[in-house]
Amino acid sequence: MSRPDLPDDTELIDRIRTLDLESKVRLLTGATMWRLPAELRLGLSAVTMSDGPQGVRGTGEDPGATGLLAPAPSALAATWDTDLAERLGALFATEARRKDVDVVLGPVVNLQRTPVAGRHFEYFSEDPLLTGTLAAALVRGLQNRGVGACLKHFVANDSETDRTRYRSRLDERTLREVYLAPFEQVLAEAAPWSVMAAYSGVDDGTESAPMTENARLLRGVLKEEWGFSGPVVSDWAAARSTVASAVGGLDLVMPGPDPLWGAPLVEAVRAGAVDEQLIDDKVVRLLRLARHTGRLGEPGQKSAPPAAPAGPGEDEFRLIRQVAARGMVLLRNEADLLPLTHNGVRSVALIGPNAVAPYLQGGGSAFVPAVRTVSFEDGLRAALPEGVHLSVHRGGDARLRPPYLSAALLTDPDTGTVGVRADHLDADGNRVGGEIRPCGDWSGYTGFDATTHRVVLRTELTLTEPGTHRLEIGCVGRYAVTVDGEEVLSGDDDRGVELILDSSHSNPPLRGIDLEVGPQPRRITLVVDLTVVEPGGYDRFVTAQLRHAPPGPTAYEEIAEAAAAAQAADVAVVVVGTNEEVESEGWDRTALDLPAHQNELVRKVLAANPRTIVVVNAGAPVLLPWADETPALLWAWLPGQEAGHALADVLLGRTEPSGRLPWTLPARAEDVPVPDALPRDGIVHYSEGVHIGHRAWDKGGLAPAYPFGHGLGWTRWTYQSVAVSQSSVSTILPDPAGGDGLKLTVALTNTGPRAGREVVQVYLEPPQDGIDRPVRLLAGLATVQAAAGTRATAELHVPARAFQVWDTDTGGWRTPPGRYRLRVGRSSRDLRLLAEVTVHNGEFHAAA
Repeated sequence: MSRPDLPDDTELIDRIRTLDLESKVRLLTGATMWRLPAELRLGLSAVTMSDGPQGVRGTGEDPGATGLLAPAPSALAATWDTDLAERLGALFATEARRKDVDVVLGPVVNLQRTPVAGRHFEYFSEDPLLTGTLAAALVRGLQNRGVGACLKHFVANDSETDRTRYRSRLDERTLREVYLAPFEQVLAEAAPWSVMAAYSGVDDGTESAPMTENARLLRGVLKEEWGFSGPVVSDWAAARSTVASAVGGLDLVMPGPDPLWGAPLVEAVRAGAVDEQLIDDKVVRLLRLARHTGRLGEPGQKSAPPAAPAGPGEDEFRLIRQVAARGMVLLRNEADLLPLTHNGVRSVALIGPNAVAPYLQGGGSAFVPAVRTVSFEDGLRAALPEGVHLSVHRGGDARLRPPYLSAALLTDPDTGTVGVRADHLDADGNRVGGEIRPCGDWSGYTGFDATTHRVVLRTELTLTEPGTHRLEIGCVGRYAVTVDGEEVLSGDDDRGVELILDSSHSNPPLRGIDLEVGPQPRRITLVVDLTVVEPGGYDRFVTAQLRHAPPGPTAYEEIAEAAAAAQAADVAVVVVGTNEEVESEGWDRTALDLPAHQNELVRKVLAANPRTIVVVNAGAPVLLPWADETPALLWAWLPGQEAGHALADVLLGRTEPSGRLPWTLPARAEDVPVPDALPRDGIVHYSEGVHIGHRAWDKGGLAPAYPFGHGLGWTRWTYQSVAVSQSSVSTILPDPAGGDGLKLTVALTNTGPRAGREVVQVYLEPPQDGIDRPVRLLAGLATVQAAAGTRATAELHVPARAFQVWDTDTGGWRTPPGRYRLRVGRSSRDLRLLAEVTVHNGEFHAAA
């Protein structure tokens, strides 16, 4: 309910008394795909939202618009650096204002419960504390500059398979201690101005409901217990009811206008099914958001739009480059192969499918058309000294889908110019518009007016290279494909918004045709007849992907050529990883293996050149069966637009890769504690309880390839002492962001040859003589830097919440008494210092 006791809210409540019920309800669903309604009587201008976990997409009103493309959230989390996260949040705020965006739909604080989760790259970490700490910093950076954050996806929405239908079944203690924890922390530390309710639902034994209708969690926990005062926004097209969602705690339905919350909601209020005070509360929450973002002026007046900054410019490119470089994790560095020195290096072989086509960002709603991109090749060419020869070799294709048809092969049959012609036809078959595009990618095409019923694509395809050509076509909805007048493919899927929600529009199934070409060129006529898809609040669209695999060398031939190049070079740099077919919103992975023949490529290059550096270009874990054979192994994430510069900075020693793993890298698929994300009978069972990520590896006594928190850098550190500050001994309180808890002071020395940055980590080992608890859990973190041979001091706060468990009997937090061990070190498995405290009668006491 609204809070009239707050002075600033009294005035807002007075404003909405001027509106009738219909006007108030109109404000509670989008006016368009991304904008909320304006209301001059309230002084309310339209609030604009945009996707944004890896940048700010904008609203799509300018089809040619580009933007800053930052590293993926998992790369930012690998820095373990709150200052850097806050600076990146400020950059996102500046970018949002350039695009007239008031609220960025992020950060995502769901957890990396399983390494196969499709949006793993978009989440920060497998750990609740690391996730909450970095996300809170990002939110502060955004909102300190007047751009709202929308924390998502509330809650336990950690996989993509059947994401709009499944229920996450987990006990109340697990929900509180693990999955609600990062939301609670960000709310306490950064007060985000909006929260997004997930597509999925939660079944915690008390209530089972979609999150858009979950009154216990939305109203009871989020709003009443935690005091969240902003609006709860539905994920796009997630709301499926009128009364249940309205009384359940949802405040804004997106996109809009939504028929469920228009006239039916007004009718429900008049029928007494929804209290009008609830409607007033929702409008007040919307007005709070508008006020924060500068979209609420005086009644009867429009607010002045915030000034749009100039740019983007080099300062912002440098920050993105810094985040990408510092987030890289040096997993292995035998004989100090890295950083490379120029002495003796006269040739470098850059090898691998991701060396040729880097994977810069994950697929789905996080996608940002970048203002520029720097490839790994471009970055190295710019950085290597004159006289050092760089050769580039793909070593086989890692994609299962062929590339799009090249413009060079396409001819508009009407004009003879390059391209594919799109004819827009009305329901009677009359042409009402059209355009020509020089490409085979017609994914999510919306370039037509409301009278268009069908879009017919026509082109003449000229194939000249002798051999077997593979033509693969992917469409959604109702369609027919003809080649030289003969129908070869068709579909009759009449779904609407479901094609958006399951990502079919961007990842349609492909069906192939083999075309033989002899000594003479072959010319074929290709026609794709598409019926327009009606997806509810989304733009009407059609989708067609026209892909082509020409004859060419096999993967094995390309691998042999790459190995020969590696043998001839002084140093080989092999870049392997994933791509948009593997890591994307809309589907989960089915395995952890690198796609295609990349493992064989690495092994052949390692055999050919002992000075080989392997770079992994992936956001989520992949199995690296050759890791122990690799002289140098670097994890480069999905690094964003400055990828090439950042990699060159690290390889040549200009920037230390001071990243630490924010998740556990498995050595074997069979060891993974949660191996899949599949619902069973509509339920995702969180049977592992509180033992998520590294906690589960510790509980099972399993050996990963590299543990949570691992990373090397350019130097070595000696941990000397840890002290529990006497001033930190206090009564335990349940505030996750409060000052209560323990303060640890850690002394360490940089004993290596270079200046460096260290991530100091503290893990709490609770008593194991009562309730089931993790063997150890991350309880604090800090970054320090020091010159070679100098000492540094790290101060870490261990919040009281780290000691607590959720008591389901009392419905509150409690701290079990006993002796607790605080282990300080470089990772969850490299623990070098120990301090002990006891808890008695709710107080800390330093152990003797």
